[in-house]
Amino acid sequence: MNIKIAILPGDGIGPEIMKQGVAVLDAIASKFNHKFEYEEAICGAHAIDEVGDPYPPQTHEACMRADAVLFAAVGDLRYDNDPTAPIRPEQGLLAMRKQLGLFANVRPVVTFPCLLHKSPLKDELISGADFVVIRELTGGMYFGERHQDNDHAFDTDVYTRPEIERILRVGFEMAMTRRRHLTVVDKANILATSRLWRQIAQEMEQQYPDVQTDYMFIDNASMRVLTEPRFFDVIVTENTFGDILTDETSCITGSMGLQPSSSLGEHTPLFEPVHGSWPQAAGKNIANPLAQILSAAMLLEHFGLEAEGALVREAVTASLDANVRTPEIQVEGGDCYGTREVGAWIVNYINEKQS
Repeated sequence: MNIKIAILPGDGIGPEIMKQGVAVLDAIASKFNHKFEYEEAICGAHAIDEVGDPYPPQTHEACMRADAVLFAAVGDLRYDNDPTAPIRPEQGLLAMRKQLGLFANVRPVVTFPCLLHKSPLKDELISGADFVVIRELTGGMYFGERHQDNDHAFDTDVYTRPEIERILRVGFEMAMTRRRHLTVVDKANILATSRLWRQIAQEMEQQYPDVQTDYMFIDNASMRVLTEPRFFDVIVTENTFGDILTDETSCITGSMGLQPSSSLGEHTPLFEPVHGSWPQAAGKNIANPLAQILSAAMLLEHFGLEAEGALVREAVTASLDANVRTPEIQVEGGDCYGTREVGAWIVNYINEKQS
């Protein structure tokens, strides 16, 4: 299979982990006789520095030419520490999602038995947890009308029926492929947008009688994700709630460096780790590349390359079992492995795996 992939390394640790993701894809292409063509483009603070735009037109054109986008991270301390900055790296990420029509963010949450001890939660709570959070990505407060001056600010939370229906449909359909349990997370006791979400979900659940559908307020869901993670199968929620909830799930996996995601919609699908750019670690060879590599696995599976994606996942699990890990998840007294070393070990595992 031939796949054209736009490569967006972004900022901070992005270029380092992206090299490992591409190296894994190259190993898969060689082993399975595929051809992956790459086109690299700029975004985030890097793009602001070069052209004054965090998602310039030439980057968007590269994404539209591609069959898929592999993205790393954006963000820079210069902007984090300046709340008055008129242009910010994260605006490029929002623009990319909007212009590509990427309305559905899919974030799987699974545990690795050998890493249960790295979670702050008790083993008996998280062992066997396996669920997916589907976050609406192009609506809500992140894209509503906003204003800020020295004394007054507001962000407007807006959703329309078509926006809600299409993301709920993704949730229902995914639940049909898993354990047929969908949890709709909202704040319907307070917010009008949430009441519309719940109304439409109740209408749509009649179309999916085989799916057990329940409803949960975001404050309750935030607690139960940590205290009863095995309760969940598929969660679907709006943009802001989904952003917070999916960062919280890193407590289950033991590290945000283990969580991949995909963003799907109207145009080119995008695959990215859920973590940020960690600028303090840039260039130090300590960043965990596994979320980037697992995002590459999701890319492969999106195009029906199930055996290829499974081999990448097998290699990642094998690296963890062999204690080939970056510092934040290494066992006490374990050998020191950096970003490059972990990536090289996984590539070698793929290359040596007998067909």
